Amino acid sequence: MKVLVATEKPFAAAAVEGIKKEIEAAGNELVLLERYTEKAQLLDAVKDVDAMIVRSDKVTSEVLDAASQLKIVVRAGAGYDSIDTAYAKQKNIVVENTPGQNANAVAELVFGMLVYAVRNFFNGKAGSELKGKRLGILAFGNVGRNVARIAKGFGMVVSAYDAFCPADVIEAAGVHACKSQEELFQTSDVVSLHIPATAETIKSINYALVNQMPKGGILVNTARKEVINEEELLKLLAEREDLKYVADIKPDADAEFVKFEGRYFATPKKMGAQTAEANVNAGIAAAKQINAFFKDGDTKFQVNK
Repeated sequence: MKVLVATEKPFAAAAVEGIKKEIEAAGNELVLLERYTEKAQLLDAVKDVDAMIVRSDKVTSEVLDAASQLKIVVRAGAGYDSIDTAYAKQKNIVVENTPGQNANAVAELVFGMLVYAVRNFFNGKAGSELKGKRLGILAFGNVGRNVARIAKGFGMVVSAYDAFCPADVIEAAGVHACKSQEELFQTSDVVSLHIPATAETIKSINYALVNQMPKGGILVNTARKEVINEEELLKLLAEREDLKYVADIKPDADAEFVKFEGRYFATPKKMGAQTAEANVNAGIAAAKQINAFFKDGDTKFQVNK
């Protein structure tokens, strides 16, 4: 089988080497399309491939139509909203992700940004400590669990809410299970977002919800920018000078957010999974999943069933 690695933002060299080793060891062929600058290059590259590995690359209906032999697409990472999963299903193309492979990387970034925020963005003025502060985790998946683990090391009091994770599972991890999003925001000095961008969650982090945070609250977003109601959050930041917002996803309204100097920070590009370890882990996991699919029909990580 012919496997295409299509990455506008390439994997680390070690990851590419690991992917190549896995794919070729299974008797399959690997082809690379790295740092492409035009959609036409991607459309040409997918014409005769049986499988694709992508990162944040957009796999649209146009791309899927151009790939007449395509059977599986694996997103090397957790989020897969850059892939038209519904159209892929119509064409009987399996779409998978690699959950958990970059979870620790994202979780560590949460605390890198959080320390930056509580120390007043290193402006020389006295800040505060994380020890004893109440952390609320919205969604208790792979990243959320890693955030909880690290938070305990800081001596934080940890709570979580996840509509799809039973309370007893959260409690078994040594984390208080809130009964609602509202309770989480009301009782947390810091709220860390780990929800996907879905019809239910898009713009769900709004004025009414965030305004329930206690004085001095910090909202951390390493999830997706779409979950934030930017217009309403801007309004709230203007009204409440005690709140801070830090994000691993530059908002569409970044030019407006930067006006809140000392209370806002966003990375220039999404950095959550940008570690050498996560890069290698996710890439090799994607290769192994493709091999398992072709060998045994394994679709354990399929997201468009």
